[in-house]
Amino acid sequence: MPPQLQQQGWKVKIRDRERVEPPHVTVICKRNSWRYGLREKAFLDDRPDPRDVPDALLAEIAAQLDTLRKKWDEMYPENPVGG
Repeated sequence: MPPQLQQQGWKVKIRDRERVEPPHVTVICKRNSWRYGLREKAFLDDRPDPRDVPDALLAEIAAQLDTLRKKWDEMYPENPVGG
């Protein structure tokens, strides 16, 4: 992740205990969090407003999408990104 976004408090994580959820990463900034679908390549929720997530962060997720999908599949082989 670009250092400037990290300094602003942005994080992208695959959380534990998400095995029954659709494959996603959680985008976190302070007290807000968004679920970004690894299959859909889109936000899974309308709240908080996805437009609040910086374009640079979305570009970084897109650039790392293969890595994030592999990591999800390692953590949750019973619910792989491929379906």
